[in-house]
Amino acid sequence: MVVELKVSLPAKCEDFLKSLAHDHEIDLDTVLIELCEWAFNDPEGREEFKSWLDEAYPQKGEVEEEARAEGEDAAEEEEESEDETEEESHEHRE
Repeated sequence: MVVELKVSLPAKCEDFLKSLAHDHEIDLDTVLIELCEWAFNDPEGREEFKSWLDEAYPQKGEVEEEARAEGEDAAEEEEESEDETEEESHEHRE
């Protein structure tokens, strides 16, 4: 089953894929179909791609969670810094 889908490709990719299609005397759709079949034919390839995509473009909610965690880390570091400054201040007074 093939689904019709409109996609935008970077110019250099489009040129490369079109040249492959021309060289093999097939249309661009066939090249893209075969590329997807080749890339996602086995579970390992699908998982590899998914891992890469998750790293490059985190899933919805992960970005907010990471930002919240980073904010908590920054707050803890600031609190530790304030504690150290306060301790140094007490030491200088003694």
